[in-house]
Formats: sequence, structure tokens, C-alpha cells
Amino acid sequence: MRIASLPDFVELEANLAQRNTLALPAHAALYARITDVGQLVELVNSYAPGDLRFFVLGGGSNLVLSGDVDGLVLHMAICGRELAGEDADAWYVRAGAGENWHDFVQWTLAQGWPGLENLALIPGTVGAAPIQNIGAYGLELAERFHALMAFDMQTGEIVRFDRTACRFGYRDSVFKQQGWHLDGRFVITDVTLRLPKAWAPLTRYADVAAELAARNIATPDARQIGDAVVTVRRRKLPDPAVLPNTGSFFHNPVVAAAAAERLLASHPGLPHYPQPDGRVKLAAGWLIEQAGWKGRDLGPVGMYEKQALVLVNRGGATGADVVALMQAVQHDVVEKFGVELTPEPVFL
Repeated sequence: MRIASLPDFVELEANLAQRNTLALPAHAALYARITDVGQLVELVNSYAPGDLRFFVLGGGSNLVLSGDVDGLVLHMAICGRELAGEDADAWYVRAGAGENWHDFVQWTLAQGWPGLENLALIPGTVGAAPIQNIGAYGLELAERFHALMAFDMQTGEIVRFDRTACRFGYRDSVFKQQGWHLDGRFVITDVTLRLPKAWAPLTRYADVAAELAARNIATPDARQIGDAVVTVRRRKLPDPAVLPNTGSFFHNPVVAAAAAERLLASHPGLPHYPQPDGRVKLAAGWLIEQAGWKGRDLGPVGMYEKQALVLVNRGGATGADVVALMQAVQHDVVEKFGVELTPEPVFL
């Protein structure tokens, strides 16, 4: 790694243990907290293309650190949120990549702009949301996405990506496909979402519907749905500040219709959700629980007792411990159901 001169905002040998929600031990050779695009320009001018490996970090909530990072960690902390525009059909709301996602959702609801309430309390930042195409309770970010701006680390230019260019898939995007986090080309700086004025509530998921029913709310507004989602998530998911975790650790697997039929014949209680392409999404948490891993530990890590989909660090875990548990769970789910589970976090 050859750098002509280090900008003064670059830190050497930075501790990353408090910068990932699994609290895994690691250090970064170089670390930079990015609060404006000018810092990215300065970094590009400080090294020759290809000489510096870099990793983009948001809230650290979708990350498994396997060890020290021999490169530059770009911690995106660009803030700001605004109504970028509106037309007869929608509000267009822009936020900096470093904005906390949940705080941003709450802000849009407070302004009277519904549409993101089902995505409340998802950990992470606004800039990381399109990478994973975050989703919950019947809504994916792609359905509200308008455009994003990204800094090209090769050319030093700002590039606009619309929805088509992002190539969204289930928990996927062009950035993830091209290894955005590690040695990728583009660094997202801000995101603009399209919130439709013709809003319709999404309450078909049982947990949310049950929470609304418990509150005697028959025709909920967006704030009430958001509050219900927050309550459900807090009931199921541990606070990373208290019990380190990355939220949902595995993707819900999507299988062919014929495979789903075979599984349902043997396991009629398996939660399943038909997809537009004819395939069927299965509940990974149910599969993990039925395979005997809910509330079960392997060394210092385990699958959370209230939600089998969540991998937690009981204390003192390393990246190797996480990998060992992940592989054990995957093995047992394949043995019992013939279904392969894919992890959601990025491994570094």
C-alpha cells in the first residue's frame, strides 16, 4: 500500500471492535470518517489507482470481521436530510449516506410522508440500505427507491444510479454483486427515495397484524404501523448495545414451487410466501428452530432464544467462532430439510 501523503483525517491502526454490532475484535490499518465528498476527493488524489485497498463501512450492522483489515476503512458519516422535490404523485426525500436509517424513517413519518414505516428499526445507515436492498414485513427498499449518488474511486467523479442501474434483487444490488464493500469502485454518498402520495397500508404479515389487533386498530395510519413494527422487532430482536448481533443472519431461502410443495407435504406448519416469479420464499428462522438451534450456543456465539434467525455474541467471540456456528446451522438445516441457507452479512 503506497500513499504519497496521508490526509490529516486518516487514523492509523484504528480499533473496529466498537464499530461493528457483533463486537468482533479487529483493527484497520487505516481509517477515515467521511463527512463530506471533499474528503473522498482528497483520498483519491493521495494514492495511485490500485495502490490502496478500501472497505466501505456504514453502521457496522451487516458485517462479520474475520480479523484485522489491511487497508483503508471508509466510515461513511455524511449527514443531512431534505425534501428534494415533489410532484402530483410522490414526495422525493434525500438523505446523506451516514444518516441512521431508523431515525430517517421516523423523520419522514413525522413530516407526514408515509411509505417507509414497514422498514422501521432496521439497523444501519441510509447509504448501506440500497446495497442490501433491505426489506421487512412485505416491503423492500427497491419499491421506494428513486436514485442515489456515488463517488467513483477510480475517476473521482460523482455518478447517478437510478433504480434500473442498481439491479435490485432479493437482498441484493449491483453494488453487492460487484463486491461494493471491499475494493469496489463506487462509494454511495446520498440516497433519494420516492414516497407515493397514494399510500396504502401493508399489514399482511401476521406479527404486525396481531400487534395492531392487540391495540384495537382496525384502519391504521402509517405512524401506527411503524409503531407496531418497532414493537414487534424489539420483542424479537436484541439490542446490539446489550447483546451484540447483526440482526437477521440468514436470508429467507427462495425455492422452486415443486420443492416447496414437497416440504409442505412433510412440514405443513412451514411459513411460506409465494413470489411473483412462481417460486416460494421460506422462513429461515422456522427452519433453524426446527433444526434445533433456537437458543442454542456453540462456544461464545449462539442463535438467539427469542428469534432463531439472529446470531448473537455472548461475549469474547471472534470471526472464527461466528463462521463455525454458521456452518453448523447450515449443515443441520440441509440435513433436515434439504434447504441451503445463505448468510446476509458481509464477511471481511
